[in-house]
Amino acid sequence: MAYWVRVLVLVACLFAALVESTVRHYKFNVVMKNTTRICSTKPIVTVNGLFPGPTLYAREDDTVLVKVVNHVKYNVTIHWHGIRQLRTGWADGPAYITQCPIQGGQSYVYNFTVTGQRGTLLWHAHILWLRATVHGAIVVLPKRGVPYPFPQPHKEVVVILAEWWKSDTESVINEAINSGGAPNVSDAHTINGHPGPLSNCPSQGGFTLPVQNGKTYLLRLVNAALNEELFFKIAGHKLTVVEVDATYVKPFKTDTIVIAPGQTTNALVTADQNSGKYLVAASPFMDSPIAVDNVTATATLHYSGTLAATPTILTNPPPQNATAVANQFIDALRSLNSKTYPAKVPPKVDHNLLFTVGLAINPCSTCTALNGSRVAASINNVTFVMPTTALLQSHYFNKSGVFTTDFPGNPPNVFNYTGTPPVNLQTTNGTKVYRLPYNSTVQLVLQDTGIIAPENHPIHLHGFNFFAVGKGLGNYNPKKDPKNFNLVDPVERNTIGVPSGGWIAIRFRTDNPGVWFMHCHLEVHTTWGLKMAFLVDNGKGPNESLLPPPSDLPTC
Repeated sequence: MAYWVRVLVLVACLFAALVESTVRHYKFNVVMKNTTRICSTKPIVTVNGLFPGPTLYAREDDTVLVKVVNHVKYNVTIHWHGIRQLRTGWADGPAYITQCPIQGGQSYVYNFTVTGQRGTLLWHAHILWLRATVHGAIVVLPKRGVPYPFPQPHKEVVVILAEWWKSDTESVINEAINSGGAPNVSDAHTINGHPGPLSNCPSQGGFTLPVQNGKTYLLRLVNAALNEELFFKIAGHKLTVVEVDATYVKPFKTDTIVIAPGQTTNALVTADQNSGKYLVAASPFMDSPIAVDNVTATATLHYSGTLAATPTILTNPPPQNATAVANQFIDALRSLNSKTYPAKVPPKVDHNLLFTVGLAINPCSTCTALNGSRVAASINNVTFVMPTTALLQSHYFNKSGVFTTDFPGNPPNVFNYTGTPPVNLQTTNGTKVYRLPYNSTVQLVLQDTGIIAPENHPIHLHGFNFFAVGKGLGNYNPKKDPKNFNLVDPVERNTIGVPSGGWIAIRFRTDNPGVWFMHCHLEVHTTWGLKMAFLVDNGKGPNESLLPPPSDLPTC
């Protein structure tokens, strides 16, 4: 009898484990699709013919297998932005960093487990400028039976913000690279793929969000734009922010969200106004003298029973340079830091790093836009040169000559970073990584520079979440500023804005072996070289080591 009881208990445990975590299969066919926006049609690269692409759904601890089949002329990779990829760097996706790209006619299965994460993230192409149209949301639901730490919404709605060019985006950036100057800005912003009616195309419709009076909705906001931070607001309605970058925050109310490329925000909105139609607006935030697409994307919050001909109640977006509005939102973000979801901020630091981020001018004899010069970008004055074979493979197979491990941990040239720029605006070029031991703690201060112009840089770190423990204007002061750090409940993110003319301090633990890209998520700055990688060594034993590469890993 005891034997059969043990057998039944074992079967029950196995069944519970199977129910708890599921293997989810997706197929992404990368195909061209003729698409019309702003009364103009062009072929775009898509996944499964959709713009934006399909939403990938999973639960915490699920294993996800996505077979990506490339049917287009461009090389392709997909990045699962914000997924930790614990020991599975081969599935992270940045071209020539963790994999060689998937060539035309080829396929690759991205295989990863969503460990200890729940919330909204995004996936996007991570090669060339293809992510302009190759992107979509990732929705990671809590484990079955685990509630949200906020009131259960009536419905959940994915809202993806992006940019649209009338021209082919690869032509846009190629022209800029050849000339040495900046690329043309986009022609419109989009909300779930639609700009809304514009003066030069009044006939085009926009996205409509239907709501019922008295019900509460969870908006899963994603900024998939290439180059622009955006304000988001809904006329007459407050938004309750409950999560950013798939980490819960202390809920707070706001009428305006600011969201940078690569960031996500979950917010509750209650249909508590008079029935009607209310404008939803996505507009640019740029507090530097730099050209942006100043066209506001619009959508409609539509109460059930409201007639289509009813006039829409409008709202004014914040001014483009509304730094105070952006700071009010950013400064309100705090980790939930509950017993269930603690903020595990590293209290001590093993590695103290200071990285300058900014623009530069390098010589270019063939460039016409700047009379023999080109705009460049760098971290610690190193303009990253992309290799022709993947860094992770080179590291794993101990292949020499692909990269060096001498990326500087501090600026090689000390100057008044946010003041008068140095006379020499050139950078050095190199494929350099910064090496870190497994399970060490890192404090990284990211310091903006005023070379050419101070600018807000949304920096994304692959493979890790980090805590934003401090920020300020001007130059970071290592003696004074740490006294004001928040080590209790700082916001936890994967993408953070380095303030224009200022700095931000982040902390993280290197609990994930592999090669992990860090770069500005303004695609133009990545193109110009504002990127680097951390190499995190294996720890002790197989559970602290990078898994072997899959058999179908693409070759260069």
